[in-house]
Amino acid sequence: MGIGARLRETVGATSESAEVALGLVGGGEPRQEDPFIPIKRRASEALFSRLGNRLFDSNLTTQQLQAYVVQEIDEVLGGELTQLSPEERHQLVTAISDDILGLGPIEGFMKDPDITEVMVNGDESIYVERAGRLHLTEARFVSVDHLRQVIERIVAAVGRRIDESSPMVDARLPDGSRVNAVIPPLSVDGPMLTIRKFAKTAFNSDDLVRFGTLNDQAVDFIDACVRGKRNILIAGGTGTGKTTLLNVVSSFIPGDERIVTIEDAVELRLHQRHVIRLESRPANVEGKGMVPIRDLVRNSLRMRPDRIVVGEVRGGEALDMMQAMNTGHEGSMSTLHANSPRDALARLETMVLMSGMDLPIRAIREQIASALDVVVHLSRLRDGTRRVVEISEVTGMEGDIITLSTLYTFDYEKGFDDEKGFLGELQPTGLRPMFSDELRYLGVDLPAGLLEAGFSAPLGRV
Repeated sequence: MGIGARLRETVGATSESAEVALGLVGGGEPRQEDPFIPIKRRASEALFSRLGNRLFDSNLTTQQLQAYVVQEIDEVLGGELTQLSPEERHQLVTAISDDILGLGPIEGFMKDPDITEVMVNGDESIYVERAGRLHLTEARFVSVDHLRQVIERIVAAVGRRIDESSPMVDARLPDGSRVNAVIPPLSVDGPMLTIRKFAKTAFNSDDLVRFGTLNDQAVDFIDACVRGKRNILIAGGTGTGKTTLLNVVSSFIPGDERIVTIEDAVELRLHQRHVIRLESRPANVEGKGMVPIRDLVRNSLRMRPDRIVVGEVRGGEALDMMQAMNTGHEGSMSTLHANSPRDALARLETMVLMSGMDLPIRAIREQIASALDVVVHLSRLRDGTRRVVEISEVTGMEGDIITLSTLYTFDYEKGFDDEKGFLGELQPTGLRPMFSDELRYLGVDLPAGLLEAGFSAPLGRV
């Protein structure tokens, strides 16, 4: 007898609930691969009710908790387990233990390498992002208290706390995943948890080419810009892959340079030998001890950096970043949220104003125009893919306006295929950057064909 048939007998499911348990909806389309969903949910509810706060008792060891859970699982499920094979029984007990002792129903999602984001909207709704698309899952937390205690377990593991006096936490897990949690009274409909996962192994430029994020021409051009010490800004919306691209772009920095990275939560994984990593610090429960990004940018200037890499600029640190780029720290880079290269410059201008310096608008724009060389813009297209859709050069000022020259743009004209998504790719416009001569002086040549359609000869990246 197959596992599906045995599950129908074990759970006593109706025809409809059995189809859900088997991961099928009308028409036999796959929905969930886990055939134990109903029995796991029932067992988890019973365990949470029976064990209560003992599940979160810090005085108990992992082994003691495991023993409690396994014992209770046997009592809760009783004869149902005897109808399963030893292998299926072990699989079920392990899965329920993970749910109870780990991160509850999201434990499996955290282990799934294809899932890039987990979004918990209260105890009744869990979404995941896979291949750039959101999916509502069948997973649920047992109760609001269960979700709240899982959140507290997550933030406690990284030395943070969350309660009514501090109802919002932004933190980093030991594996590099980024966590944001919000509880009432800030979140009206119950606790909210968002976890941005990161690949165990950092992507390289070949991976991004394979994903279609950009092509070999664009990679070689950006590589030349990095080796030629151009200041680069990576812009895009939320979840478009800015940090991933920044990590790849940073990997082009020669290994003999001193690099200082500055982030709110450490996500960059550079493999050069001489990397100094700085991370901002939020205020403690007494409202003291905060060290913002801006202070770290200022301090980095005293650390004799060859390059400064800021994970993301969000406020007044933009002014310090621009000044660093203008005072001998060429080849620095950062990211920000924006909808286009032009919008990125406007946002930078606003951020500089947030620094509190009473500067004329023209002076701010001159700072930006002289500091930045290249803006790389990412977008998440409607097929779920993340693509570089424009690479522009900041060419200077015309009157009071910062001028941009588009060097590469995404070719939407090739159309859209329901299975393959967008068929186009990043194409050069034929314009040559004004800093070509400066690159040549530094020993970095830009072959004419690199900025022409159809050219694919590599530069020999380092």
